[in-house]
Amino acid sequence: MTSTTSTGGGRRVNAPIVTGGHTRIRPFNTRDTYPEQNLDNDLCQAVVAGDTVYVRGQIGQDLDTSESVGIGDAEAQAEQAMANIKMLLEEAGARMEHLVKLTIYLVDPRYREAVYRTVGRWTKGVHPISTGLVVSALARPEWLCEIDAIAVLPKEAQA
Repeated sequence: MTSTTSTGGGRRVNAPIVTGGHTRIRPFNTRDTYPEQNLDNDLCQAVVAGDTVYVRGQIGQDLDTSESVGIGDAEAQAEQAMANIKMLLEEAGARMEHLVKLTIYLVDPRYREAVYRTVGRWTKGVHPISTGLVVSALARPEWLCEIDAIAVLPKEAQA
C-alpha cells in the first residue's frame, strides 16, 4: 500500500517508497492506470538506485491525471514526456543536467525531426547519449513517442 502526499499545487501523488533498498518515485499499479486492460503490476515512474536515477518511459500523458495529451501531435507528446522527465528527476533529487542517457521510441520515422528538436531544447548544453528506435506500436494507439531516461547524481548532490 502506498500513501499519497500533496504537492504545492494541491495535487495528490503517491509518496515515494523504499523497497529492496531503492527509492521508488510515484509508485502505482497498472490496474489503476490501464483500467481497460486486465493487468495487475506494481510499478513506479522512477527508481533511485545508489547514485543513479532510472526514469520509466514517458509519453504524452499527464502524470497527475493519466490523461493523454497531444493526441495526433508527436511534438506535443515529446514536450509532455520531457516535462514529465524533468519533474520526475526533480522528485528524485536530480536535475536535467544529470541526464546521461535517453532512449527515444517513435512509431513513425517521420516524427524524428519534431521529437528530436523538442528533446534538444530540454537538453541544451547537457550532451546526454541517446538511442533512437522506430517501433511498430506503443502501449496505447494514441501514443506516438516514448522517452526513457537515466541520470547519475554527482557525489555532491547525494544525501
